[in-house]
Amino acid sequence: MAERNYYEILGVDRKASDDDIKKAYRKLVRKYHPDVSKDPDAVAKTSEINIAYETLHNKEKRAEYDDMLANPFLHRGQQNGAGRNGYEYQQYDFDPSHFSQNGAFGSGDFRFDDLFSAFGSSNRHGFQQNHTDPMRGEDQHAELVIDIAAAYQGAQRNLSLDMPTLNAQGQMTYARKTLNVKIPAGIAEGQQIRLSAQGLPGFNGGIAGDLYLKISFRNEENLYVQNRKDVYQRINVAPWTAALGGKTDITTPAGALSVNIPANSHNGQKMRLKGKGIPAKEAGDLYLLINIVLPQASTEADRAAWQTLASHYAAFQPQNHD
Repeated sequence: MAERNYYEILGVDRKASDDDIKKAYRKLVRKYHPDVSKDPDAVAKTSEINIAYETLHNKEKRAEYDDMLANPFLHRGQQNGAGRNGYEYQQYDFDPSHFSQNGAFGSGDFRFDDLFSAFGSSNRHGFQQNHTDPMRGEDQHAELVIDIAAAYQGAQRNLSLDMPTLNAQGQMTYARKTLNVKIPAGIAEGQQIRLSAQGLPGFNGGIAGDLYLKISFRNEENLYVQNRKDVYQRINVAPWTAALGGKTDITTPAGALSVNIPANSHNGQKMRLKGKGIPAKEAGDLYLLINIVLPQASTEADRAAWQTLASHYAAFQPQNHD
């Protein structure tokens, strides 16, 4: 069977747009991530996917690769390790052991969607020996998932990675680094934290690229973020408080609050606390969603109390809506 080309590996057409290539790459990387995939060939497939993406997402490399596909016999006689732009290509195999997390990072805190191409397998190019111009390392991007509370108070996270570096012979190796990531209070979802010179190393004395961490919030069933900085929290309310109204004390990411529940509140009703969302430059709002919780009728006295209530509201008929 003929070896698949890079387009076939990513499952895209040769006329695919840059966005289509990136979407296909992200989908496959998530599918075959060695931490989540049960495929016995996950590591090899991830390496293959990254090699394909590193070529096709780069305009010059893609053009050269397309020429090779169109003229396979012409290029076959020219495979001397150098491309037409004077670059020398090297391949590095992906090794999941190069990624480890410590400190306050949990298993789902750091997503390596883009870092696969950075620290895994890639067709990295260095200058030929007779080329002495310095070259800056590429910037890299990843996603950092944080608790919502961290956006209110600020936090620090430690991340240990075996980072790529160049040795004295110009070969790519790995060195263990622990990065201290400071999460500022008020950071909104989608904002990025820049770690200077923590991307790919430069060549011939060029400076290293930067590492950008895009912030994403870890949403929970009763606490989540919408519109980047508005926080929604579901609060439990007793039925008599919902009916009669009254003060209730709650704990929120913004701190302990005492709120007044309006009389005749219904399940799912929203209460807006302006400026109590993510404390960004323009603070978001905190929306409290009322969740009416019924006490159990576990004793005869409980059932008698509910029966009295039922008798009082004998004419009441709940409305059902489609």
